[in-house]
Amino acid sequence: MPDYVIVGGGSAGCVIANRLSADPSVTVTLIEAGGRDTHPFFHWPAGFAKMTKGIGSWGWSTVPQKHMQDRVLWYTQAKVIGGGSSINAQIYTRGNALDYDAWAEEEGCAGWSYREVLPYFKRAEDNQRFNDDYHAYGGPLGVSMPVSPLPICDAYFRAAQDMGIPYNPDVNGRTQDGVGFYQLTQRDVRRSSASIAYLNPIRDRANLTVLTGLQATRIVVERGRAVGVEVVEGKGGGSRIIRADREVILSSGAIGSPRLLQLSGIGPADELKRVGVPVVHDLPGVGANMQDHLDLFVIAECTGDHTYDKYAKPWWSAWAGLQYFLLKKGPVASSLFETGGFWYADPDARSPDIQLHLGLGSGIEAGVAKLRNAGVTLNSAFLRPRSRGTVRIPGPDPFAMPLIDPNYWADPYDREMSIRGLRLAREILSQPALKAFVMAERLPGPDVRTDQELFEYGCRHAKTDHHPAGTCRMGVGPDAVVTPDLKVRGLDGLRVADASIMPRVPSSNTNAPTIMVGEKAADLILGRDPLPPAVFAGNRRPHALVREAAQ
Repeated sequence: MPDYVIVGGGSAGCVIANRLSADPSVTVTLIEAGGRDTHPFFHWPAGFAKMTKGIGSWGWSTVPQKHMQDRVLWYTQAKVIGGGSSINAQIYTRGNALDYDAWAEEEGCAGWSYREVLPYFKRAEDNQRFNDDYHAYGGPLGVSMPVSPLPICDAYFRAAQDMGIPYNPDVNGRTQDGVGFYQLTQRDVRRSSASIAYLNPIRDRANLTVLTGLQATRIVVERGRAVGVEVVEGKGGGSRIIRADREVILSSGAIGSPRLLQLSGIGPADELKRVGVPVVHDLPGVGANMQDHLDLFVIAECTGDHTYDKYAKPWWSAWAGLQYFLLKKGPVASSLFETGGFWYADPDARSPDIQLHLGLGSGIEAGVAKLRNAGVTLNSAFLRPRSRGTVRIPGPDPFAMPLIDPNYWADPYDREMSIRGLRLAREILSQPALKAFVMAERLPGPDVRTDQELFEYGCRHAKTDHHPAGTCRMGVGPDAVVTPDLKVRGLDGLRVADASIMPRVPSSNTNAPTIMVGEKAADLILGRDPLPPAVFAGNRRPHALVREAAQ
């Protein structure tokens, strides 16, 4: 019987498996419903474009979004070892320092302020370029700079600066404000997923067992304590129970973790009874507090082959492969969204509330049409939604698709800020600095101008940024699911450690924050003293607002 059973081999689960099994006296079993990451697309940076179209995904979608004219959105969630880190765009961003200070000061999450979590970000990193107060090298996770930027990226930086948005060489450093190249979870021009970084180097540990292709169907609770996990191998397969001597650790993500808790009878009692699931432990907050970043985008036609669109043609695709394998550069070496930045929709925001991603093509993701000629995409996401949604199960069937309801734009403020962000993206693409590259805007198109028209455009074309969080909220009060040490309230032997515990979604991509959660969770589980809080020279607050350039 293993000491620890980890359910979910995603970004946090891989980290925890590595750190716990570093003690040879501890035995660990990691369970993942998906398969191995053997397909080349999981390792080539540009393979991301295939991932949002279904490879390594559960194939889920949202319920109709009632504040978006009942739009149903494709909702990619990873089903492969490494989780989201194996299929994402490899963008390494942490969020804003004030995000984590709010966790500690406003959400009752002692020990999770920015100064307290920064050492865990740094412990994970093997940063190619930076080694300072905010970064480190020598950790498991490869973090590097883009190797194949295109000239249009520099023109984008100049266009933003023409509008007063500064260039920022490190959006994970002293300040988040500005545009720049994103750091990427890559090493040697290959994806550095949590599986590659944390599991591959330790697969020969005798005290670690990694089981793929096993779907957890229930957490087994006996006399108020989680003692194991029931699993099946594929739909229709036989079930068995894998027991844990010390703890069960749930790391199945912001959709998977509340889903499995509810299937186990752990959640809001009235809702569980309504769908025919026997109540084991009434915990109202399970599946509530869902947050996500909604993405609106502008697509423009280029004056020439300034992006990677031409490589969709067979002969250019073959040349791209040769570039990658022989020279380690070119479109295959690109994550396609490695340029972007952070700025403001609300001028009174405490820190940037809009994230931009410059997509080096016009039809990169599922549901987005490719232009006939080369195009460029500028995505805009509002980072601090006030709307809250839910994740619910439709019944006791463990193979049924969960009811995913981000409840986008339920708060009118979110809708207003999203439209402001879209206007910001349009304005950047219209700057003179991009005139040599951008011929004309094609989506939304020059005839779409009013807020109502942009709202209707958003209802038709908006997509998720794949950043669900908050559905097993950490904190205090009756709606909190886990305590600040990640223990499920009211049950022994059970913790949750993944993006679901975040009380508020960070103001950025969520993979790096989830890896940080895994790093800190491992110390909490093992009862180790936390890493010493970060100290900054001159007591300068990290990520302070620096908008002087725009004034």
